[in-house]
Amino acid sequence: MLEKNAFRDAMSNLPTGVNIVTSVGPFGSAACTVSSFCSVTDVPPTILVCINRSSKSNQVIKDNGSLCVSILAENQSSIAVYCANHQSSVQERLASFDKEVMVTGSPAVLDSVCNLDCIVDNIVESGTHSVFFCKVISTRICESREALIYYRRNYHRIPGVFLPNM
Repeated sequence: MLEKNAFRDAMSNLPTGVNIVTSVGPFGSAACTVSSFCSVTDVPPTILVCINRSSKSNQVIKDNGSLCVSILAENQSSIAVYCANHQSSVQERLASFDKEVMVTGSPAVLDSVCNLDCIVDNIVESGTHSVFFCKVISTRICESREALIYYRRNYHRIPGVFLPNM
């Protein structure tokens, strides 16, 4: 079997978006940085988010049954770093950014590229992570922002240069 560090080194070559996942509800609050997030289907609008089961946010999201994904903008890497810090409390993480409460009650990072407010529909346990399949019930988009990406263990901005179709 492939060694864990070799797999991590290989995966560091995949550029990925940087996202904050939050949840606030009767079972507490959650805030964490995630890179494993993607669209699943548009009918019904569904995304998936992977969160480590050892994260305190994991159980809170399971219990609340809702979450918000904020796709970070190029100038928001400090939020990603802060929300990935296991030493900071959830309250400190949530206080580290300006927010707006979405329909589910989950906070969305203001001035991010996009916010997706979701209801958890299904959860699959795989290895060290839970894969949350979530129905998107509302969105907010800020088209004037460029996305922050994580590539080779560092944050990067996406330059506003587009290649012609080949």
